Amino acid sequence: MPVERWSMSTPLILAEELTRHFGDFIAVDHLQVAVHPGEVFGLLGANGAGKTTAIRMLCGMLPPTTGRIQVAGVDMVRHARRARGQIGYVAQRFSLYGDLTVLENLQLQAGLYGLAGVRKRDRLEEVLRLLNLSDRRKVMAGALPLGYRQRLGLAAALLHEPRVLFLDEPTSGVDPLARQRFWELIYHLADGGIGILVTTHYMDEALFCDRLALMQAGRIVAEGTPEELLRRPLPTPILELDSPDTVVFDQLAHDWPEVREIIPHAGQLRIRLKAGVDEATLRSKIQAVAVERSLTVTALRPAAPELEDVFVAVLEESER
Repeated sequence: MPVERWSMSTPLILAEELTRHFGDFIAVDHLQVAVHPGEVFGLLGANGAGKTTAIRMLCGMLPPTTGRIQVAGVDMVRHARRARGQIGYVAQRFSLYGDLTVLENLQLQAGLYGLAGVRKRDRLEEVLRLLNLSDRRKVMAGALPLGYRQRLGLAAALLHEPRVLFLDEPTSGVDPLARQRFWELIYHLADGGIGILVTTHYMDEALFCDRLALMQAGRIVAEGTPEELLRRPLPTPILELDSPDTVVFDQLAHDWPEVREIIPHAGQLRIRLKAGVDEATLRSKIQAVAVERSLTVTALRPAAPELEDVFVAVLEESER
């Protein structure tokens, strides 16, 4: 999808010291975000972390208490209407009309964007083809599977060829195959030069982003590429235990004072130690218990950190 050329060094989305209060409650706390053309930037956090409030401010739907927002070079606070013309937005919940067909929904949205005549007809056909909705144009939107409803929402957001795309939990509740296909569409759009900001609480999905910001209590507590975040040293080691007796080990290890958390994972146990516990000490304890109770240890090794491990460690550090 062609978009107007934009310097790769100039952010399409820029937020500086972005803050939002609701009474005494601080929902977003001095947020700093920069998203460049062709980049997929992810805001990752649990429900209530402030992601949706942040994206609503960035889209101009909610005024900030303090801070500055620019979208495609336009000041969102001072010139919200002009800035919103550069934006496509897909909400977490389906926001189009279930009692209209796919095509009727898109025709209505095209009219709201001011599209008419040949351009309207061409854009309708382009987004129907791009989102694989051509054969469903006469289907009632409310009868579509959830994954196709999200595609329809994305099609509507792309009608006016925005430079910037905001996706708020776009695959929440969608089955894994539909999620994968939706992300293939996101990559395709980014390759065309659109700047994309996506919020998610799925750890595996966050790995698809070019850069990530981890949010907690309205603040960004860590930022970087997925690879950079995975290289962060963890304050507590994690052991990975392979055994046909994982159920027994799980029950036993819950009472061990050295263990902070036990995570069943793909037929294994990931055992997270408490701070200050020597990894060799716990390894020896596991081996001794295995001998004592005639349990089998197939493998016992340091676990490579996963994004969820990094996220938990960062949150605990920020809380301290």
